[in-house]
Amino acid sequence: AEAGVAAGLALKAALECSGAPEGRVTVMGTPAEEGGAAKGILVDRGAFDDVDLAMMAHPSAYSSLICPYLAVAEYRITFTGKAAHAAAFPWEGVNALDAAVVAYNAISVLRQQIKPTWRIHAIITNGGTKPNIIPEKAVMECFVRTPKRSELKGLMDRVRTCFEAAATATGCKVEITQPVQPQHNVMSNEVLAKQFGENWKALGVTDFLQLGGPSGSTDFGNVSHVVPGIHPKYIIGSGKATNHTREFTAVANTPEAHSQTLTAAKAMAHTCIDVLTTQGMLE
Repeated sequence: AEAGVAAGLALKAALECSGAPEGRVTVMGTPAEEGGAAKGILVDRGAFDDVDLAMMAHPSAYSSLICPYLAVAEYRITFTGKAAHAAAFPWEGVNALDAAVVAYNAISVLRQQIKPTWRIHAIITNGGTKPNIIPEKAVMECFVRTPKRSELKGLMDRVRTCFEAAATATGCKVEITQPVQPQHNVMSNEVLAKQFGENWKALGVTDFLQLGGPSGSTDFGNVSHVVPGIHPKYIIGSGKATNHTREFTAVANTPEAHSQTLTAAKAMAHTCIDVLTTQGMLE
């Protein structure tokens, strides 16, 4: 958020100082970005209909111009069984936790037969209340990811079968929902990425990859399928901490990370100025 706001403020000032603004800059916030896929909703409701390009940047353990953010779909799975006393009358119960465990193990086995670029992650968020009660309810959350959105449904169907088979095997009922819409893979615009890289170099950043390695997912992917855009990564913490760890959280709250964020913001602002002032670049 800081990089986007800073880039927007810088670009606004540049347009105003030019005396004859050549375009419009919008800093668009995203409620429920992490876990809500809200940019997809914004796309569906027309928020980007009058936008010519979009960009954002994200801190990481390394710097990269083009990042292969994956398409992702989320499942929420609820198994329903029947409670019973686990010692006195276990045969009266239908174990929902067993269904979740069978599903989890089925997914683990499935990974052997999927492409190395595909990803499946699952957790059990509810597995019962007390050890002496056969669990009547178990809940799982699962993410399914592929490099291209065209591959996603096929893998989703195979994962869904794991949940359905687990319910059948244990005698449970199962409810499978998708709490948010799928997020598309990011399609990075090569012209914008190249120009961002040139501006990064001009600002003193030279140690970055042209193409990054496997990454997570972002709802910016939905934006990139309707508007030319880029979503580079910039390093914080000298690459010693990786995203979604306590160490990365600590590194993010440092002056060094703040400085790297502002550098990325400047590169985004300069890139927008280049688009506005270079004939033919927008086309």
